[in-house]
Amino acid sequence: MSFCKDCVSGVTHEGTPKGKWEKIGGVDCYVGTPTVDYPKDKAILFLPDVFGPQLINAQLMIDDFAANGFKTVGIDYFAGDAIPVAELEAGKFNIGTWFSKNGFEKSQPLAEKVIAALKEQGITTFYASGYCYGARIVFNLAFENILKASVVAHPSFIETPKDLEIYLAKSHAPLLINSCEKDERFPPEAQAKADELLGEGKFKPGYKREYFPGCSHGFSVRGDISNPLIKAGKEGAFKATVEWFLKHQ
Repeated sequence: MSFCKDCVSGVTHEGTPKGKWEKIGGVDCYVGTPTVDYPKDKAILFLPDVFGPQLINAQLMIDDFAANGFKTVGIDYFAGDAIPVAELEAGKFNIGTWFSKNGFEKSQPLAEKVIAALKEQGITTFYASGYCYGARIVFNLAFENILKASVVAHPSFIETPKDLEIYLAKSHAPLLINSCEKDERFPPEAQAKADELLGEGKFKPGYKREYFPGCSHGFSVRGDISNPLIKAGKEGAFKATVEWFLKHQ
């Protein structure tokens, strides 16, 4: 198991979600749809952390991706068993017990059901942005070359250097990593190894790592945006993600 205290702590953000819940392939998904014309054959898969797309922070991010012209699908691959927001606010949770019921043997097949159903709807090009837990599924999908481009933010469950070496050998999806200063799950030595293995043109499809000082694991979804450094990190990671998908359309 690969979690830290920052995986189950943070703050909720304020706003009014504009998307809607849909059943896609029998799986509950929070969907953000652009209000302007957009490419109907493309979609972002929003692969959430342990709080799922039920967390208002995630819904607001999905809405923001939609506002940037991408249909975006937040997948509830925990099947209604995401960690409750009250636990986020308390910062205390027995994540070991929860994870025993919500491992990747459960979540990965549900994500694949959604992808299959979206293909039936005519979507042929998939991008994915994964946060903490969701980064593992991004890597798995990239290994299978399902994705046109990949983004992970403060990833968990990525084994260094093994998974980076597999990514280099197998995937065709350009990879952006949004990293931060304080991260037990993807610490500075792992960040440096990613640069060593994939950077300077070694990964031909494209590789970039953004680094946000003053930020901790979880900053891009659950950071305290009353802190100017964390606010800059959250907004910077989102901007970098949108630009990465636009670059690799």
